[in-house]
Amino acid sequence: MKLLTFEHGSGPRLGALGIDGRIVDLSAKRDPAFASMQALIESGPESLAKARDVVSTCQAGLDPHEVRWLAPLPVPAQMRDFLVFEVHMQGAVWNGAKLRDRLGEGPPAPTSAPPVPPVWYQQPIYYKCNRFAVSGPGNTVDWPSYSFVADYELELACVIGRGGRDISVENAHSHIFGYTILNDLTARDAQFKEMQGPLGPAKGKDFDGANVLGPVIVTADELDPDALTMRAWVNDELWSEGSSATMHWSFAELIAYVSRSETLYPGEVLGSGTVGNGCGLELGRMLRHGDVVTLEIEGIGRQTTTINAPHIPERLVL
Repeated sequence: MKLLTFEHGSGPRLGALGIDGRIVDLSAKRDPAFASMQALIESGPESLAKARDVVSTCQAGLDPHEVRWLAPLPVPAQMRDFLVFEVHMQGAVWNGAKLRDRLGEGPPAPTSAPPVPPVWYQQPIYYKCNRFAVSGPGNTVDWPSYSFVADYELELACVIGRGGRDISVENAHSHIFGYTILNDLTARDAQFKEMQGPLGPAKGKDFDGANVLGPVIVTADELDPDALTMRAWVNDELWSEGSSATMHWSFAELIAYVSRSETLYPGEVLGSGTVGNGCGLELGRMLRHGDVVTLEIEGIGRQTTTINAPHIPERLVL
């Protein structure tokens, strides 16, 4: 089932896509479990089965072009973003050094790609995102005034459906509610400056609308995340193409790692990190004012984001 949050009239509403592509307004049933995406997640499998019954018997839905699509989970309980793709790890570190050199913010860039730090192979690496900085598909994001180097990041994300602590890898899949697309927008100049600290990322990631989720959450029973084609276009030009099959760490392993001596809660979002060559940094070209970024993941759909950055009129090329 493909679930979404939308506006049609007053306030956010919970919906699902019917087999005809029209939106079934679950909130119209006035069931407390259908009050929001978070309520549905917390209500458990029985409410999810009830939602499926409503969708299967719906005779008429809303035109998806006549509603405003919001992030499917507008305010996640928590957000963590990992770095599980080796190609991205290699490319981002090297081109990041080139960018720092170009901006005069660090030592000269090495002449070849530095080795991946051993710790990356030993355990999953992540940071906690700003869960209040979420935006939905089709929005325009105002680029922060302090940044002149804009980038997108193509990611797959899972949503936790059942909480727990010390979850085993073998049982982790049963804790996943579903999957969605994450565009982890990044102010690269701010990111690489502050991470020389060494802490962060902070303002390189934390600005309004920086975490673009959607268009839908596909329930875990309907999507196998192990080998999904992932693509990104900028102004209808294909920039990135990869596959979730290249993840070094699985979502089950991420859940097991995070939940060690720590409780996970329903509605938390775990991002995979950027697929190999899934951002402008790796490709050596950044975003500029007016760019429309479209991300697509097989089985989930497409989301678009327009970059509003009048202070970045030209495209930076490394």
